[in-house]
Amino acid sequence: MPDDMTLPGNLVPSTPPAQPVPARDAVTVVLLRDGAAGLEAFLLRRVKGMAFAGGMSVFPGGGVDRRDADTSVAWAGPRPEWWGTVFGVDPLTARAFVCAAVRETFEESGVLLAGPDATSVVADTSAYAGARQKLVDRELSLAQFLASEGLVLRADLLRPWSNWVTPYEEPRRYDTRFFVAGLPEGQNADGETTEASDASWQTPADAISDAFEGRRMLMPPTWRTLDEVGALGSVAKVMAAERSVEKIIPKLIRDGDVIRVVLP
Repeated sequence: MPDDMTLPGNLVPSTPPAQPVPARDAVTVVLLRDGAAGLEAFLLRRVKGMAFAGGMSVFPGGGVDRRDADTSVAWAGPRPEWWGTVFGVDPLTARAFVCAAVRETFEESGVLLAGPDATSVVADTSAYAGARQKLVDRELSLAQFLASEGLVLRADLLRPWSNWVTPYEEPRRYDTRFFVAGLPEGQNADGETTEASDASWQTPADAISDAFEGRRMLMPPTWRTLDEVGALGSVAKVMAAERSVEKIIPKLIRDGDVIRVVLP
């Protein structure tokens, strides 16, 4: 990403809060597939006017729900203790992060990282459209949904990638754990969410080119992540990458009508 990255000045209040707002736990899933032109990432363009990141192109994700920590979820893959070590949290909190990642991916893209057993994954999620809406409306928890359908959460289809925290200057702040995942065979990402005005698959290079030429707006975490996965070039190489996850907190400096982003 460019060393002198800037953002529109209206994204951040001219006067920062006297005390930093506590950062809410959140998750983001970088959904990937190998396309004809190479590795592609699934991007949602958030609706303009939204309180956080309006108009920005982002990966599927959102806040962690307290019900995401439900220990009754049928689970396959690395245990919560392993995820806790990676993200530096206790196992119950780590369980909530992984469950939130699966839930938010399903809510925002229709992609479901779960299957009838520990070695399979559903190939068509259209039958779960009603449950998807109930998850969005918080009428149903992920644990309730998976149990009612006899599905097992596939934690092994996710890999940890990074941990970005919203700058102290922002009025809304999130402590976001980034995951990567490959699109399961037979499934489609539809982007049918009220939070997005459009959705598409793009190579990281094309998405970054669009940002340079003003056709997209990318936040620093999205830009850097696209750079990183694009350099690896395939879903297999991304999923096999060994990552050391540490918190990254950008600093924002107002410079006239723009905000300059300084990364540690």
